[in-house]
Amino acid sequence: MIHYRSLGFVNTRVMFSVAVRAGFAVPAYNFNNMEQLQAIVLSCLETQSPVIIQVSKGARDYADRTLLGHMAHGAVEMIKREAAEKGLGEIPIALHLDHGDSYDLCVSCIESGFSSVMIDGSHHAYEENAALTRRVVDFAHLHDVTVEGELGVLAGVEDEVAAESHTYTRPEEVEDFVSRTGVDSLAISIGTSHGAYKFKVGQSPRIRLDILHEIERRIPGFPIVLHGSSSIPQDAVETINRCGGSIKDSVGIPEEQLREAARSAVCKINIDSDGRLVMTAKIREIFARKPEEFDPRKYLGPAREALRDMYARKNREVLGSAGRAPEIMTALVGIQYNREVKNE
Repeated sequence: MIHYRSLGFVNTRVMFSVAVRAGFAVPAYNFNNMEQLQAIVLSCLETQSPVIIQVSKGARDYADRTLLGHMAHGAVEMIKREAAEKGLGEIPIALHLDHGDSYDLCVSCIESGFSSVMIDGSHHAYEENAALTRRVVDFAHLHDVTVEGELGVLAGVEDEVAAESHTYTRPEEVEDFVSRTGVDSLAISIGTSHGAYKFKVGQSPRIRLDILHEIERRIPGFPIVLHGSSSIPQDAVETINRCGGSIKDSVGIPEEQLREAARSAVCKINIDSDGRLVMTAKIREIFARKPEEFDPRKYLGPAREALRDMYARKNREVLGSAGRAPEIMTALVGIQYNREVKNE
């Protein structure tokens, strides 16, 4: 077994504690390849933001679980070097399984160095969801790995996760679920959705902040997670379509609503589709402008920089996480010191 601390990762416990208290959300960005991963961690170093780098089951299969693990560890080492060279503080990085659908998958990720896992039992009946989540928590906590559970179902499609309609989280269930399962954070359904096609143009998208606030009242201070929180940048959609693509009209979650959610108990916000759209838009733009181009570095490099700019802006203007890494790192150093003293 590879423990995440040996790879330089942290779990999400201190991240979330600071985020709930200070009123911001830790960015949780998905990656499938090297350029996405570079953009994520470099943007967070630049903005001094904590970050959760997320891997779905599909991404793990696509990139190969062994290679992906080495890439994530390499990102930590790269950030240490970059921080030293630029005179910046190091940032806390968690490696998280997004939408784990089985006990065995969660165990495999924990044993390969993940510091956090999500067990998504939301497609099961309540009792089965609670039992499965409890089983994952029992194993994960033996290794100091944090666990995210889910109540409610998000509409949309993302990798293997698909649902036609929302099932909003029932606030009256959250206290029992958190108590029975021992989860460290809870993903809820309040109107966000997976994928690029969330709301039609002309609709007035609105997440159910009333449900969020009632959940917050029932489990005060408990870390809440929002999935499916991309805002679907219209400039990227326009560029894709202008340069030969065919993205249907759609709008995402308004950023001002995400910022409001981040000021309350929401301490982790997942963003994936925005990154896919921005990356695709830049690559299509280059191919349209330079059809003779065939060097991947000449189109993946600019796509990486476009991603980096977008993530940095999200940290500063939407999530409120910019500048929060030093406080978390200080707390983590104190925990490590206490652990070492205890073991002497």
